[in-house]
Amino acid sequence: MKFGDVVVAIAVILIVIIIIIPIPKTALDILLSLNITLALLILLISMYIKDALQFSIFPSLLLITTIFRIALNISTTRYILGEGDAGKVIEAFGNFVIQDNVVVGIIVFLIIVIAQFLVITKGSERVAEVAARFTLDAMPGKQMAIDADLNSGLITEEEARVRRKEIQQSADFYGAMDGASKFVKGDAIFGIVTTFLNISAGLVIGIAINKMAFADAMSKYTLLTIGDGLVSQIPALIISTGTGIVVTRAASEANLGQDVIKQLFGQSPRIMYIIGGVLLFLGLFTPLPKLPYIVIASLLVVSGYRLQSNIKREEEQEIVSQEEEVEEIRKPENVMSLLRVEDIEMEFGYGIIPLADSNQGGDLLDRIVMIRRQIALELGIVVPIVRLRDNIQLNPNEYVIKIKGNEICRGEVMFDYYLAMDPGTSQGEINGIDTIEPAFGLPAKWITEEEREKAEILGYTVVDLPSMIATHLTEIIRRNAHELFGRQDVKMLIDNVKEEYPALVDEVVPKLFSIGEIQRVLSNLIKENISIRNMVSILETLADYGTVTRDPDMLTEYVRQKLFRYITNKYVQANSLKVITLDGQLEQLMMDSIRQTEAGSYLSLAPDIVQRVLNSLLLNIEKLTSIGEQPIVLTAPIVRIYFKRLTEQATEDLIVLSYNEIDSSVEVQSIGMVTM
Repeated sequence: MKFGDVVVAIAVILIVIIIIIPIPKTALDILLSLNITLALLILLISMYIKDALQFSIFPSLLLITTIFRIALNISTTRYILGEGDAGKVIEAFGNFVIQDNVVVGIIVFLIIVIAQFLVITKGSERVAEVAARFTLDAMPGKQMAIDADLNSGLITEEEARVRRKEIQQSADFYGAMDGASKFVKGDAIFGIVTTFLNISAGLVIGIAINKMAFADAMSKYTLLTIGDGLVSQIPALIISTGTGIVVTRAASEANLGQDVIKQLFGQSPRIMYIIGGVLLFLGLFTPLPKLPYIVIASLLVVSGYRLQSNIKREEEQEIVSQEEEVEEIRKPENVMSLLRVEDIEMEFGYGIIPLADSNQGGDLLDRIVMIRRQIALELGIVVPIVRLRDNIQLNPNEYVIKIKGNEICRGEVMFDYYLAMDPGTSQGEINGIDTIEPAFGLPAKWITEEEREKAEILGYTVVDLPSMIATHLTEIIRRNAHELFGRQDVKMLIDNVKEEYPALVDEVVPKLFSIGEIQRVLSNLIKENISIRNMVSILETLADYGTVTRDPDMLTEYVRQKLFRYITNKYVQANSLKVITLDGQLEQLMMDSIRQTEAGSYLSLAPDIVQRVLNSLLLNIEKLTSIGEQPIVLTAPIVRIYFKRLTEQATEDLIVLSYNEIDSSVEVQSIGMVTM
């Protein structure tokens, strides 16, 4: 095996050399015998494989064996026409078939050749062509099925990768078999042409050159030609049969022999009894020979009896296994499997099932796959598998989204309707049923297909049901991503960084911080929609400030300042930023109100001051939104995170930045100020 690749390469080169250079007859006999052996090996392998991909070299092997037979045909033709003797193997095959009757020998040989060419080779070629076409056409559907299984949690990422690779290999294999089957067809035609040329040229050489009688020349050269043809065509016939078996073989857990026995004689004992009875009747009450029919009928009846006994035994074993399964469920330790809580669940009524069923044209599963990819690109985290379940307790068109087993939100759709939303620039009214868009809480309307085109012309944003549900799910995942991001996810990200930056990781974990401490910092970032894809910069910042503080909130601020270019690009457009600032006295008061404890730091302000600050903030937010600007608050670095937590009582989506998070080249314009 160590030098197998070299041996194969040398063998292919020698095959080409044989075409040009004559070889001794003894070596020719050995190669002809090797040709038959190789054909039998290919046939048996094709019968015993469980899947065509287990014999993926078959297309290339067909080409090599075809060239090998052509080389042998040329060598034998050289000896037949040159010396009238092509070795003992060819002579033995010719004598065995002809047996002193040239006409019978020629007819037998022609039957073998025609059967191979018209039946086996032609059929194998057609099956390979159709299989290649169907395999290529089915690739997109299979890829979507893998994505759906992956998203529903039926398979892992590694299993999905393996299955995608198998699909690609299957398409490549059947595409190659479609082309390789042409080699088999061409080889059959080549054998027929070679036989005709050998007989014709042999007669001419024998009569004209060797001065032989016509009968003697006919006998001698026909014997050699038929022997040569059989030595070539029998391996070709065997390999053609193997080709047909491979391309017609469906994937199975057993080989061809086991499948044949199981599917022909393992279906139903009643079939065996009926066929046995018919054959017994034909043997006893008709002029047909009694012995073969009675013997075959007896074998079928015995097979039916054994099959019936096996079925009864399997049923008894199944009953026993079911009882054991029930006993296993009753064991107290099996309750542990019920304690698992899914990270993200989506339950829906039976009316929404068609949206998630790919067999009914639903593409919700594909959209969920894209959601996970989108969140990974936006926030740099791997979203857990979204479990989809039907729930008969819900209304038919209702769905519920759960995080960590708790219901976060629910929504209801109207089938055969579209959701139309006014982005603020629409130029007219449309007819529809008033509703609230579930993802952002915006006023919307359910409209029919007839109103859709009109709504789009008037400037409304129109979405279909799968898009609405997918958008809602995306927003829920984005808002709760910090809750879904756990220590195991942090470990996975750190291991990924360690492959390229081992020194950085070794310095931070576990020398400076534990996985849990890093997870708190990353969760703070994710909670404010700051991507953690740049883990290298984040870990470098933690390494720089790990000796200064272990407060997760302060470390979060240091990391945000390190990511100032990302934050600037995220929120700044046209190098200009309109913001709301804080009054200097308010910032100073907040700095003086920060309290440090062992569990971390917090802001201690009087309730009346908090209420006045929030009222002032809401007035400034309303001022910005009225002119079409996104509300952004700019504060001093030390109070940013505390002010952000303070504002969460009034609005969750408010963007709060510090001066150190904005690039110095950005022009900042204050158009409002929060005061006490």
